[in-house]
Amino acid sequence: MDKLRSLEIFIATCDSGNFAAAARACNTDPSTVSKAIGRLEVQLGLTLFQRSTRQLRITTAGQCYADTVRKILQDLASCEDELRHLNESPCGTLRINSAACYSHLYLRPLLQGFCQRYPDIKLEIEINDSHVDIIENDIDVALRTGFVKDSRLVARRLSPMDFLTCVSPQYLQAHGTPRCADDFQQHRWIGFRIKETQQLQPIFLPNDKGEYLPYELEPSHITDDGEAMAHMCADGLGFAQLPHFLAKQGLQSGVLVSLYPYFRPPQPESGVFAIYPKRDYLPAKVRVFIEFITASLESAGESANHTWAESWTPVINFSRFSI
Repeated sequence: MDKLRSLEIFIATCDSGNFAAAARACNTDPSTVSKAIGRLEVQLGLTLFQRSTRQLRITTAGQCYADTVRKILQDLASCEDELRHLNESPCGTLRINSAACYSHLYLRPLLQGFCQRYPDIKLEIEINDSHVDIIENDIDVALRTGFVKDSRLVARRLSPMDFLTCVSPQYLQAHGTPRCADDFQQHRWIGFRIKETQQLQPIFLPNDKGEYLPYELEPSHITDDGEAMAHMCADGLGFAQLPHFLAKQGLQSGVLVSLYPYFRPPQPESGVFAIYPKRDYLPAKVRVFIEFITASLESAGESANHTWAESWTPVINFSRFSI
């Protein structure tokens, strides 16, 4: 029998005054109660109760012990109630880790509405492009792009990651529009270096059937920052293949155009994810945050299997472009 159970039996015995009543209160039998009290007395080296055939009387040492044990059990019950409330109610500090581009462009605009709906949640937001260990760093939820391969984590896909080949209208006016793959060799391209691997992000271009195939191009410029890549593209420094969340503002404002329809990487496990540690009881603050983000994305035309890029009209059709 564990110590906590023995202490509960001890307090029940103090309150009831006999083993039989204590047994009923603890849903056990008098023999178990007697043995539990006996074990406590052996552990303490003290007599907790004076026993006779007619009555059970607590000793002075027993009364002192009971006062302390009662307070410990009450404090433990209060702590458990408080923790249960924190886990079941959307309150407390929510620690979020997010990729820089996604945070600035997608997460930040939603924070005011989230805080208005859940005023008892305090946000702590870490923004970086490193894949930090969210368990080791005590992160409640992370927003990440790419792949998730950690069995300790739950990865809920918020959306696929669709890519669009973008360029500024001014660049096209100055340098013309490529009509075939060879034409791209005469144009400038902005490459993206992946920080985790230090490799360049591969480029995929469509053939006349709409099938995207990998294509090798020598970049004129290289950056490892997504927002810088989008701005460089908008400033006319060349073509760039941008993920949908980076391309959205530029395309909607007209500072960028998409040369042809979106490309979705063939890996089914890729996308944008909300990632959190596996646990039996998900804290309410994490649950409502993910629900809020999901609902907000859906209102903007994005879900686990779709993005707004699917309905975007490119400036070139497949029939006019061939690798």
